[in-house]
Amino acid sequence: MAEVTINGHCDKQFARVSEEFEANFLDRGELGASLVITIEGEKVVDLWGGVKSENGAEWQENTLCVVFSSTKGATALCAHILIDQEAFQPETLVSDIWPEFAQGGKENATVAMMLDHSAAVPVFREPLRLQGILDWDYMVERLAAEEAFWKPGTRNGYHGLNFGWTVGELVRRRSGKSLGQFFQTEIAEPLGIDFWIGLPAALDDRVAAIKPYRHPAGAPLSPFLDAVINQKGSIAGLFMRDAGRQLAGGFADRDERAAEIGAANGFTNARGLAGMYSPLANDGGKLVSAKTVQNMGRTSMATHEDATLMIPTRFALGFMKSMDNRALGLESAILSEDAFGHVGAGGSIGFADPARRMSFGYVMNKLGPGLLLNPRGQSLIDAAYLC
Repeated sequence: MAEVTINGHCDKQFARVSEEFEANFLDRGELGASLVITIEGEKVVDLWGGVKSENGAEWQENTLCVVFSSTKGATALCAHILIDQEAFQPETLVSDIWPEFAQGGKENATVAMMLDHSAAVPVFREPLRLQGILDWDYMVERLAAEEAFWKPGTRNGYHGLNFGWTVGELVRRRSGKSLGQFFQTEIAEPLGIDFWIGLPAALDDRVAAIKPYRHPAGAPLSPFLDAVINQKGSIAGLFMRDAGRQLAGGFADRDERAAEIGAANGFTNARGLAGMYSPLANDGGKLVSAKTVQNMGRTSMATHEDATLMIPTRFALGFMKSMDNRALGLESAILSEDAFGHVGAGGSIGFADPARRMSFGYVMNKLGPGLLLNPRGQSLIDAAYLC
């Protein structure tokens, strides 16, 4: 992009962040994006720029974008609100909430295991029916019937699509509301943020079009992508079998946007992500207690090789922790040790850093490689910490 108009504001102290945001467009191929950083609940960076589609329509202040797995942070927060309200606890057996799940080796699965990706149902062995992911009841029934891939709690494998129901069904059963309804009434509306799990049709014209990532011919394959292409029966291959079309298409169809897929189809912008995490960076605000925030940020599961992503990963209860895999030449998402949040496929991210009273949100419509960060998002995070 030869030139780009950057809108919004940035405090002088964070000028380096503004420079990197512009460099993403000039040097790193950014198409359209928004970025927000808050300190002690106040926006110190609020920037947007570029285009919302390749036809040249400008990215507006209120432009929305699908944030893929950054949605998982919203779903996890719903569960933690219920934990804070003592509707259940991390050690609660899933069978106490969702009895049908307690079969096929999953009888002793706990809420914590559902949150930290160790519940042992990362994918389905048999294909889903066409557009099955849009049918909540169907997906819940399939998950309950699925046999565990390992003994729950003994290892983890990223539940890339299934997290939306393994955790979302616990929220639905204990709150009496659908996941999307609970998120709106308990989080989005009280915080005044534009963020939906199940997007209303009236907002479609605000949504940026996704430009999918195309792996360069002849470029090295990551372990995950190699498994997707060459090991169709692997967990990675089965995940992309069931989720690949929607990931590539950016949940562009109306019925895909309307569905409540708590792992993948949240629609928001940088203000929404940073706004959701801002209370968590400040002792929980009005959402949860400071003690719950401490538990949310504590590493719960770590592995040298995630069963799905096939890289070292670290998870808190529903949130990603810093994953620095640079020495291995593998995908990374590098934060401070105090921070917790979630990335989305192609490079979006939202997180809270309670030690610095900072929240961060970055959303873009041109997907980068992999399921963690790429140089665009990481450069912004690095700049924020340097500032």
